[in-house]
Order: sequence, then C-alpha cells, then structure tokens
Amino acid sequence: MIKLLTHNDLDGVSCGILAKIAFGKEVHVRYNSVSGLDREVAWFLENDKDKMLYITDLSVNEENEKNLEEFYQSGGKVQLIDHHKSALHFNEYEWASITVEEEEDKLASATSLFYEHLVRNGHLQPSDAMAEYVELVRQYDTWEWERNENWAAQRLNALFFLVSIDEFEEKMIERLTGSEHFQFDEFEKKILDMEEDKIERYIRRKRREIVQAEVDGLFAGIVYAESYHSELGNELGKEYPHLDYIAILMMGSKRISFRTIHDDVDVSEVAGHFGGGGHAKASGCSMTEEAYKKFVTGTFHLEQLHEDSKRNRFNVKESSFGSLYTNRDDDRFFISSAKGEWRIKQNDRVMNKIFHSFAEAEKFIKRNHEAWLVRDEIFVQYLMELVKSEG
Repeated sequence: MIKLLTHNDLDGVSCGILAKIAFGKEVHVRYNSVSGLDREVAWFLENDKDKMLYITDLSVNEENEKNLEEFYQSGGKVQLIDHHKSALHFNEYEWASITVEEEEDKLASATSLFYEHLVRNGHLQPSDAMAEYVELVRQYDTWEWERNENWAAQRLNALFFLVSIDEFEEKMIERLTGSEHFQFDEFEKKILDMEEDKIERYIRRKRREIVQAEVDGLFAGIVYAESYHSELGNELGKEYPHLDYIAILMMGSKRISFRTIHDDVDVSEVAGHFGGGGHAKASGCSMTEEAYKKFVTGTFHLEQLHEDSKRNRFNVKESSFGSLYTNRDDDRFFISSAKGEWRIKQNDRVMNKIFHSFAEAEKFIKRNHEAWLVRDEIFVQYLMELVKSEG
C-alpha cells in the first residue's frame, strides 16, 4: 500500500490525480494545508509505517525531518518531492528530491516532477493528454502562464476552485485516461467565461482598497482578500509597479499570500522571515504575531492608494509634453525630460534629483508621496498656467 500526502492547491491535487491513475486502489491520498502536513506525517509514523510514503508539494518541520530520516534508515520507504526554494536543504537526504528549475528558464512544479518520477520508475504510461495537463499545471504554479499568455493554465486553476476536489479529481482522471488530448468541455467553457467576469469585478473592487507601506526596507501593497490570490496579486502588481510586492491578507484562515511581478524581488525571503516559504514570485506564511503587527496593526490607519486616471488622451505617461501627478496634500508633480534626463517639478520648485528614466521618476513620487496621474482637464489647465507664468 502507498500513502500520498500532498498540498490542497492545484499543483498538489494534481499529484494526487497522477497517483490515482498510476496506483489505483493501492494509494491513499490525503490533501493538506501547509500547517496540517506535520500532523499527518506524525500520525503516519505512529500508525502507517508499513506503507510507502510519498510527500509532494510540501515539506516537513525539523522534528519530522529527523523522524523521517530515522524511519528511512531503519528500512522505511519514503520519497519527498518538492520544488520550493525554501526546501532545498532536504536534498542532503536520500529520500528527498527538491528541484526548483527543470532547465534554464523553466521552473519546476510538484506535478511535473512527480509525473517524471512516475514515468521514469514505470508506474505511469505517458500520454499526450497527461503531458498537456501537467504543463498547464506547471505554468500556472510557476506564473509562466502570464509570460506565455497561456490562458488555458489560468482557466484550469479557475475550474479547480469552482468545483469540489472530489469532483475535480473524478473529471480529470476520466479525461486524462480517456482522451488523446486535454481540453475543456463546452459546459466548463461557459462557466469559466462567467468566472472571468466575476474575477474582473472582484479585482476592480480590490484596486480601490489597497494601501501602501514600507515593511523591512521593501514597499508592499497590502490588501484584504479571500479569493483569486494569483490573479489579484498579478493585476495589482501591474497596476502599481512601484511596489516591490503585494501582500494579500486572509483574516479567515489567518494567512498572508505574497506576490511580485519583479525579477529582483524574492517574496520567498519575505515569507521566510515570518516562518513561511514558497517561490520567488509567489509565497505565503501564517499570520504570526509579528506579521500581524506589521501588516495589520501597522497599516490599518492608512488611506487607500488612488488609481491613475485611465482615460486620458493628453496626460499620459512619458508624454513629450510632460506628465502631471497630484497627491492628498494637493501637491503637483510634473515629470518632464530634457536631453535624456528626467526631472520632477514639485509645485513651483524643481527637485535637485535627476532620474535616468520616466519609470524611475514615477517610482520616486509614488513611493514618497503616493501620487497619482491626474485627469486631462487638470493637466491642460496646468499647462496653460505654466505658459502664462513663463510668458
């Protein structure tokens, strides 16, 4: 008999689906939250030691790490397969395999690693349908779907949250074992179209609720949200690129999800500071007392960020006429360029600081003054006043 302990997200559940296809009734799968895994491992070591144990998409605490090593050295069968950078130290054990990158510019997921393991060891016959499904899961879990504009990966995750895990398992097992290629059926396409509209409305609302704070030297956008974390984090990151990362607070589950769109920011390090972990661009942690103080108590009094004006024709970013911003104190910030250098005029005074790009200048006023791009009519009035004052 085989026991699989895996995560309860799309990547983890997909490992369960592959295990059931490979081992059938011989495998018992348990889906776990990050905090629930160690209880399951401890129970296994007390009651199920005669089984082969697989752990995928999660890693254990120090106590279970030591106990699993003793179990393995005494003849027990265990294999831990993970892809999170925070778990790399497990590679020192014979029973663990942690791979962050499958190859250059191709990040691994637990599903892709587990699929390769099952095929390599003769437990699973590969097929086009399974390979296509595994790749969708991998791209979604590693955020490559957005770079590749692979919307099918995003839709697969949306479908995962629209149905129960049991129903999702049943649908996927039937499809992966009975179809030549993986695709959504007509009913799924219709409900996914409806779900996309719902996600868009949800994100529009949350855009108006985000606050900004500097936390441990990085600028964070902080928002309370219980749903659509990946989509929300991605869209908020693009809407407010001056922020280093987005912190999504889930008060019901007492967790924080961290997302970033920047290659030079590693949110697994942010999460690690609070006892969590994950990927460079997507990580999470429990809401510890320290995290609560920094992200909740320390920011609750802050006002929400103001969005840039969206429908402008003239006051646009990097305009040859300049770009005008304002803030809650009614200060005006005019960004313009001359001879390849960008300067900021705050009210009637030009700042001494010189910027090498528009993005650098905009980041400065958004981080330090929480400024936003004003509407066209205000911009035109400003230019008229500027011409009069210089005339």
